[in-house]
Amino acid sequence: MAGGAALLLAACACVPAPRGTGDLGVVIERASGRVTVVETTNRTALGRVEGLGDLSHAHVTYSRDGRHAYVFGRDGGLTKVDLLAQRIDRRVIQSGNSIGGSISQDGRLVVAQNYDPGGIKVFDAATLELLADVPATYGTEGRRSKVVGLADVPGNKFVYALFDAGEIWVADLADPRQPKITKFANAGAQPYDGLVTPDGRYFLAGLFGEDGVALLDLWQPEKGVQRILANYGRGQEKLPVFKMPHLRGWSVAGRHAYLPAIGRHEVLIVDTVTWKEAGRIPLKGQPVFVMARPDGRQVWVNFAFPDNGWVQVIDTLENKVVQTLEPGKAVLHLEFTPRGEQVWISARDDNRVSIYDTRTFAKVGEIAAESPSGIFFTSRASRIGF
Repeated sequence: MAGGAALLLAACACVPAPRGTGDLGVVIERASGRVTVVETTNRTALGRVEGLGDLSHAHVTYSRDGRHAYVFGRDGGLTKVDLLAQRIDRRVIQSGNSIGGSISQDGRLVVAQNYDPGGIKVFDAATLELLADVPATYGTEGRRSKVVGLADVPGNKFVYALFDAGEIWVADLADPRQPKITKFANAGAQPYDGLVTPDGRYFLAGLFGEDGVALLDLWQPEKGVQRILANYGRGQEKLPVFKMPHLRGWSVAGRHAYLPAIGRHEVLIVDTVTWKEAGRIPLKGQPVFVMARPDGRQVWVNFAFPDNGWVQVIDTLENKVVQTLEPGKAVLHLEFTPRGEQVWISARDDNRVSIYDTRTFAKVGEIAAESPSGIFFTSRASRIGF
């Protein structure tokens, strides 16, 4: 018995202790086709998962329990990663060029947005079985448009923009094998990305081909697409755009939205009741991500080249920059811990993720990663539009 008990204890010691997923996440290692699984409680890396293909423009969404990460790669790969087992669960190549995706409100469907061929594809979240292929065709010749700004919204619906067509589409996936598509034409010139407000009501698409933003009220879609912030650069010299802003990094804090101005060294403040401009905040460079801390008191901004080694912090009570940091070379992404006490910042050319205390702005940790880009925590599983 004593020997058997000893063997049993030894076997138990080899079995990993059960753990939750609420403090987990992944860091994209874009040059290596892998992700680093991290945990935020002790600020450590737990392991790496290889074989995810081209991650030069990768996005991640999560299963509703936070156990599985769905990684969308630039090569059209859709990979389901088990964070606890630290392995690939399933992987499919679903297109020639993909830039992201999202998961449905009930967690049963994963949808990919594609550049090539233009359109969306709907998959079973458990098996990655293809359920529907919706081409983004437009015009009399039936050309295909690149799809951008895909976001999940309540009712198992998804909303997205067609870059080439200048349209916004809403896909109702109540029956995922027979999607119902509502199309809104004349949304504006070259919508390049999109944002859903935290309550799931409004979809905003930034416009690259003109100064302005397209706004669709999903509670009252019969009103059609409205144009806001039209001609915000009127009378000013157009600047070259070194990197397109990423609008999933747009921020809504209190009654205001903080939006990156295309090519300009400023953030636009928008009143979310009237949808009129409420101010501007001058910045060090062209903003890429404009990320609000979960409580809305701060907005953190990173920049396009040549200012991409800097991060600035805006106090939303004063609406001014209160801190400027230099986290490393080629800052690509920022992600807050679920309650906002820390922010993780990737510095691609320094091969590290730096971790800062958002109250004191002190650096409190660092994780080595090869050419890190996107940082995605499992708290996204419970957020609309992520």
